[in-house]
Amino acid sequence: MLSQNNAPPPPDNPHAGGVIPKVVPPLARPSPHARDLAWRTAFTWLRAGWRDLWTHPLPSLVYGLGVFLVSVAVVWFLFHLEFDYALLPALAGFMVVGPLIAGGLYEKSRRLEAGEPVGLVPMLFVRLRSGRAGVFMGVMLLGLFLLWMRAAVLIYALFFGMVAFPGTEEIVPMLLLTPTGWALLLVGSAVGALFAAFSFAISVFAFPMLLTERTDALSALGISMAMVWNNLGVMIAWGAIVVVLFVLCLLTAGLGLILVFPLLGHATWHCYRTIRSDDAAAREDDRMFIRPA
Repeated sequence: MLSQNNAPPPPDNPHAGGVIPKVVPPLARPSPHARDLAWRTAFTWLRAGWRDLWTHPLPSLVYGLGVFLVSVAVVWFLFHLEFDYALLPALAGFMVVGPLIAGGLYEKSRRLEAGEPVGLVPMLFVRLRSGRAGVFMGVMLLGLFLLWMRAAVLIYALFFGMVAFPGTEEIVPMLLLTPTGWALLLVGSAVGALFAAFSFAISVFAFPMLLTERTDALSALGISMAMVWNNLGVMIAWGAIVVVLFVLCLLTAGLGLILVFPLLGHATWHCYRTIRSDDAAAREDDRMFIRPA
């Protein structure tokens, strides 16, 4: 027979007397990506990038010249193929693929930090620790760029209808001197800012991560967003610096890219090294598919 035990529960039993214990929420843990950096740190990165630029400056300047010449070629092809309606979205979308193009500049800063010899050839043929994950990330960023281009065309059609593009000579007065143009600029700028903020967050640290760590592209993009979100103040300041310098490049008809693009590439490397510590790089729980070696 089963024994009948009518003894009172022990005093340390939380269920004594039929009382449901209180549910205590878990204590908040600090994010491993948070660094508590002042917004002025962004200018420290800029100074460090300037120092790397002028340490063996020729490869960096040739790299910037190459970016400028490719940009000129793209603009020429847009006009030659009568795709001039895509010029403004393409200029804005340059910031989407910019971190991908700057891979050689990250490599030069990495080599300077490690005391390795620098040169143009290693900058042009970068060897990623993550291997082909870089190709996958490039495809995703190009897909985001094409999505932005399609969104820009749709926004234009919503405001001006399904009409032929009037040409660059007439589009500027239409945008600046008509209420419809003002509305288009407002909506287009808002949508473009969302695309730019999202692409900046997922890509600003992703390529440096693929360069120095063995990881997969999706993890790199996700960790990059987490690093931006947990250091929002200083990253907003850094994003503002990038936008201001890019606008200055546009005002110089792109010539500023020869100097500004290498400067931002080198500075982004120091931004990455400040926020992504060596201990965090060795963690396994924030990767999706590939564990660090």
